[in-house]
Amino acid sequence: METPGLVVHGEAAPFSTALRSLVNNPLYSDVRFVVGQERQEVFAHRCLLACRCNFFQRLLGSEPGPGVPSPVVLSTVPAEAFLAVLEFLYTNSAKLHRHSVSISFPPPLMGSVHILPHTPASLESNMHRYRQKYGYLSQLCLQFVMKVLDVELVCEALQIAVSFGLGPLQERCVAFIEAHSQETLRTRGFLELSAPALLLLLRSDKLCVDEAELVLAARSWARVGAAVLERPVAEVAAPVVLELRLALLAPAELSALEEQNRREPLIPVEQIVEAWKCHALRRGDAARGAPCRRRRGTLPREHHRFLDLPFK
Repeated sequence: METPGLVVHGEAAPFSTALRSLVNNPLYSDVRFVVGQERQEVFAHRCLLACRCNFFQRLLGSEPGPGVPSPVVLSTVPAEAFLAVLEFLYTNSAKLHRHSVSISFPPPLMGSVHILPHTPASLESNMHRYRQKYGYLSQLCLQFVMKVLDVELVCEALQIAVSFGLGPLQERCVAFIEAHSQETLRTRGFLELSAPALLLLLRSDKLCVDEAELVLAARSWARVGAAVLERPVAEVAAPVVLELRLALLAPAELSALEEQNRREPLIPVEQIVEAWKCHALRRGDAARGAPCRRRRGTLPREHHRFLDLPFK
């Protein structure tokens, strides 16, 4: 009976180092990419990309014609992120940086990177797999982002989590913002949140910020969106302002808000009227559509003793 062969393994480090030397190296390269807004030229090797990644297998599936092939243009993919993905494909490791991981990694690439063996799939299937079951590199990136979250990064990470249905990252970001609410509201990332992402925050009872500050932050957010989208402030704000708990404001604050709302419409008049009803009837449940549950950061006001929906 023939003795089974023995599988022997060489040292991994020299192998990885040798392959890393080929990342963005024109030596033996047979495919070029033009990446990012800066149009940086990146060299790669077709057979390696195709066998490691379903995305590139589809992208590079056709045989190159005679002569020098045209570069593959990926103008929306930042060069730093693209090179990190290539490094992982070549060496099965990559150096992660906080901004390139959470903001720049292109989802189709993240969702397509797997440890061999893998099965062919369409780009649409790769995106579905990314949403439902992250690729190996995706998981590493998500773990990394959750470890390095800070005030400047968290809103951008939340936006990605909302856009691509990344539940664990979304929960981690919301919890971080709940604990660092005031600082987060002052960041540029907050002003750039989408309406669905901002809604997640405004529905939370655990924000450590007073309602008056939330109203100001919502107005600033809507102004930025109005300038970018060239739409009225009130139209931009419409999907989110119903979550503002105006009944928590004192009468003087509500009057000031009403006056400012006349000069720069932000909140529907009906919503302000409902908040006044709570004051007039001295009951938190007096008006439909006027939420008055206190948040964790709600400052006490005299009329709060009449509210029958305390913070839970």
